[in-house]
Amino acid sequence: MTDYRIILADDHVILRHGMKSIIDGVADLLVIGEADDGAELLKMLHTTNPDLVILDIAMPKIRGLEAAAEIKANFPAIKILVLTMHKSGQYLHHALSAGVDGYLLKEDAPKEIFSAIEAIRAGRKYISPLLSPELTDEMARAYQTGQFKILSDPLTLREREVLKLIAEGKSNKDVADLLNISPRTVHHHRASLMQKLNIRNTAGLVRYAIEKNYI
Repeated sequence: MTDYRIILADDHVILRHGMKSIIDGVADLLVIGEADDGAELLKMLHTTNPDLVILDIAMPKIRGLEAAAEIKANFPAIKILVLTMHKSGQYLHHALSAGVDGYLLKEDAPKEIFSAIEAIRAGRKYISPLLSPELTDEMARAYQTGQFKILSDPLTLREREVLKLIAEGKSNKDVADLLNISPRTVHHHRASLMQKLNIRNTAGLVRYAIEKNYI
């Protein structure tokens, strides 16, 4: 049987290495790469061909759910399993809306990781047992049958990056330095964000970023 190729993306190195040791212990599973953050993960996907990405939500640079949405848009054949500490229904809903194929709590991982991988590999959806009560019956049925409605995001990846940094209190110059673009380009993105979202000021952008879980 062909190896099922997996990339691990998590900024906690010890956890990532522990997961790699566990997964590589199974004959037909193979970890082919590791990423510290969402930006590194997306770059890695252009030179690798994984079947599954296991990623954390809270990663630097590009967050897990932003990376998940980009993967589904540009590499639709790649499956995604979220591995996270977040138990709230809000995080679960955001993850499902991003198009992920599974949502596994880290505290469930030792006993459930292979069940999650097996379900996703077989074309099914997986939700951590500890989270199932968070789902309404209707949402659960829709998700298990692949009919859950993926919410579209009006922002591009770069606009989300700029918005996140603005919401964190960064100046245009700070944003430009961090993203390696010009302050003028940042100003253009800021204006585009306000126009696209019908928001008039920075405070409104911050509120939007918080509501959409970008920070």
